[in-house]
Amino acid sequence: MFRLTIIFFVVAIIAGIFGFGGIAASAVGAAKIVFFIALVLLAISVITGGFKRR
Repeated sequence: MFRLTIIFFVVAIIAGIFGFGGIAASAVGAAKIVFFIALVLLAISVITGGFKRR
């Protein structure tokens, strides 16, 4: 999930450099959404014991 966030962030930076403001804003918005979803899933995993030591 974090890889997808980084990809959207890089797309936003490249689009911003070339002057595509609308595309950059969309990519940043998508990156934020994916990032927060990943954080929520990580929190759920930690709470439910997804990282059990063996």
